[in-house]
Amino acid sequence: MSHISPVLWEFLVHWLEHFAIFPPEASTIAPYADALYFALVGMTITGLVLVMSMVLFFSLRYRKERHPEAVQIEGSTLLEATWTLIPLGIFLVFFVWGALLYFRVYNPPPNSMNVYVVGKQWMWKVEHPGGQHEIDALHIPEGVPIQLTLISQDVFHSFSIPAFRVKREAIPGRYTSVYFEATKPGKYHLFCTQYCGTDHSAMIGWVYVMTPADYSKWKAGNTSGASLAQNGERLFAVMGCNACHTGTSQARGPNLYGLYNTRIRMNDGSTMIANDAYLREKILNPSLHVPAGYVPIMPTFQGQISEDALIDLVEYIKSLSSNYRLQQMMNKSDLDSAQPAPIGPANQGAGAAPLQIVPTPGVSKP
Repeated sequence: MSHISPVLWEFLVHWLEHFAIFPPEASTIAPYADALYFALVGMTITGLVLVMSMVLFFSLRYRKERHPEAVQIEGSTLLEATWTLIPLGIFLVFFVWGALLYFRVYNPPPNSMNVYVVGKQWMWKVEHPGGQHEIDALHIPEGVPIQLTLISQDVFHSFSIPAFRVKREAIPGRYTSVYFEATKPGKYHLFCTQYCGTDHSAMIGWVYVMTPADYSKWKAGNTSGASLAQNGERLFAVMGCNACHTGTSQARGPNLYGLYNTRIRMNDGSTMIANDAYLREKILNPSLHVPAGYVPIMPTFQGQISEDALIDLVEYIKSLSSNYRLQQMMNKSDLDSAQPAPIGPANQGAGAAPLQIVPTPGVSKP
């Protein structure tokens, strides 16, 4: 906000923080959100003063003592157009301003560090790709773009960090995301701002912003020994997914190598991008969208797997940049020396057709 007045802005922000009226600005987006907020407050106060002044002026000028006989006053097209077009222009300015800020918050840069957050009654479970797990806490490095991928395991929750000026709903059965970049090391409040039941008020926590060096030390000392992708790989084998997704031409399920973030053609002719939401949906409702050349023989895992485990599986599939890991898994299982499972008449040739990847501008393999 240096283009307004550095001294005035610092005084205003520090005064508000001192009296606990306003949280500190601790992210790159916070000054822009505050500028919009104060502009809206200023415009509202200006409008209030203007309207009240006009009400007072006309009440005094056209009171009964000065005009005992009512006089018919005809309308003015110019006046009506003026008080319509000027407010419309002001509202459009704020609309565009808010839309630009919204798209900035909810469209993270490609190099963002992704962290998963699962909302539960009544706690936040945070999972880092490296295998670090936290409850009602979030450790992040300063100056690094962070993308939070949120989902709820039960009811609606809302993940809010006031100091970063970000708030995003955690919705059952659907991934949502929000982006921020912390600018000041410190400890900041974390809240659930959506009433979610009896202990909603206790669903709070802390965000710890650390220097990159301190964050590296924390990350090294808090790992569970396996990354999310490694946990997903073990779960992939335990659930028997490698019986069909073998990565070979005889497989009954699509080859998962390089699948993530590509556009796939379905049996009904439509196309879908294999993003996080698509992979999660295919695990829970495999018959909903069937890739071209395959039949819906995959069983559903609805109600058999938690959101945490789904995140592990999705991270594993995202990590498959080659067939090597799939083949290694096959070699470790009892299927390494067995012939491919027989395919019935209804499934004959289902695995023969390769997954139809549709080139899409702006969407590429990782």
